[in-house]
Amino acid sequence: MNTNDTTRQYGAAIALVSGVYSLFSATTGSGMMSSNSGLLMAVLGVVVVVHGVVLLTPYASRLGNASGALMIGYSLVMLLNQAIVGVTGSMNWGMGGGMGTGMDSSMSGSMSGGMGSSMTAGMGWDLGMVALAVLMLISGIIMMNRSDSESRM
Repeated sequence: MNTNDTTRQYGAAIALVSGVYSLFSATTGSGMMSSNSGLLMAVLGVVVVVHGVVLLTPYASRLGNASGALMIGYSLVMLLNQAIVGVTGSMNWGMGGGMGTGMDSSMSGSMSGGMGSSMTAGMGWDLGMVALAVLMLISGIIMMNRSDSESRM
């Protein structure tokens, strides 16, 4: 087995774990799938899982240098999404869609009246997603550098 195959397997493992984690994160929790962030993570999770599976097949050689670039792109989208969610505190990227104010007229002090804002306000950074995105970024850089150095030989 050559180092290019090992690099591809490593990239596939990171892509599969990151993609499954994205799908899991997007589909668990209340209202995640109805948010912009949740939908983006679900779509990205499916694409990343498919990419990871392709990296384990003979078709991976057809991707060439594009595989590393795709990994870098996925990771940057994941990191940007987490940064926006972390800064705004909203899964809807600060747009207010679907977020309750917590001051509904008849339920201002009740559990259901404040649920919308308290749940999204506590949702900041998903450190697991950030860690996987950083690993995916590093993997993409390694894949691009490995392909470039091997093509020069």
